[in-house]
Amino acid sequence: MQATLYYRDEDEYLLELVDREAERRRTSRSAVIMAILEKHFEREKRLGEILVDMGIISPENVRAALEYQQSGKHPRPIGEILVERGLAAHEEIRRALLVQERARAG
Repeated sequence: MQATLYYRDEDEYLLELVDREAERRRTSRSAVIMAILEKHFEREKRLGEILVDMGIISPENVRAALEYQQSGKHPRPIGEILVERGLAAHEEIRRALLVQERARAG
């Protein structure tokens, strides 16, 4: 994926901050920008919402898994339920949990 970032002269200081952070982390400018965006957009979201954002499951899948979980007979994490039902893979759940953890860490 390629993205183009347009900015005005008065925004130059922000790119300087991003560049300093990229140097500190030993990563690219785009990796820093994507991390900032991820943190901003995913900060308050629950696992199911993140999985929907990632295009892995539908909102209906989340609702069904939550109903199943909240029925009282199946008090397991929603990620386990989604994997058990074949709606998500272990790796997809792990990635979404990582996104959630990073977004809340800041």
